[in-house]
Formats: sequence, structure tokens, C-alpha cells
Amino acid sequence: MLAIRMQRNGRSHYPTYRIVVQESQRHPLSGRIVALVGNYNPATKALTLDKEAVKKYLDNGAQPSSRVAFILKKNGVKLPKWYKEATAKKVSAKHADKLRKNQPKEAPAPEPEVQAEEKPAEEAEA
Repeated sequence: MLAIRMQRNGRSHYPTYRIVVQESQRHPLSGRIVALVGNYNPATKALTLDKEAVKKYLDNGAQPSSRVAFILKKNGVKLPKWYKEATAKKVSAKHADKLRKNQPKEAPAPEPEVQAEEKPAEEAEA
């Protein structure tokens, strides 16, 4: 079975990717590819893509990776009906009841009122 995937190139801390058609059992860095169908630079978002070749391999059953499928869809390549998009993972906390946002809110303590001692009017005039 064939897979359309990204193969990392470039120098350290500055990756570029080849979009290749490859046997799905092979490691992306094995170097044995069936066809090179494009390039992608994530730093500049530059993409070169041979849409006709991609369409040919998709029609013949090549399975795109989730990232390649996103790039293809964004650039107007229609994916086959049999392709299923990856579902988003649901993240949940292990102990949600212990999270600060789920704790009951404490009522603020009332400030003690300081009563001013009133002097009798007679003492105030003297």
C-alpha cells in the first residue's frame, strides 16, 4: 500500500519537507520513494505541489497522512470519499475535581467594621 507523507529535509532547527509517495511500511527517511510530488517549507509557508500526480496516486489508493491531507485540502485537491479525517483527541484531566477552577468559591470574609467612638457633644465643644 502506498502512502503520501512528508519527508524531512533541511538543516537543524530549520526543517523543509518533501511530499513523497512511498510504501507505507518503509520509514520516511529510508530514501526509497515511488514519486516526489511536492515540497513544503513551514517557515515561509511555501508549497510546490504537482496536483495531477497527487490526484493520480489518490485515485489509485494512496493513503495521505493527516498533515498532508490538511495541506492538500487547503490547496484545493479533492480527497477521495473513502478518506476519513483524523478525529481530534479529547483531553480530560485525571482528577478534575482537584483543579482550582472546579473548587467551590469561598465567600470573602466580611471586614470588621471599625466604629468610631463618638464623643459626647459637650466634650467636643470644650
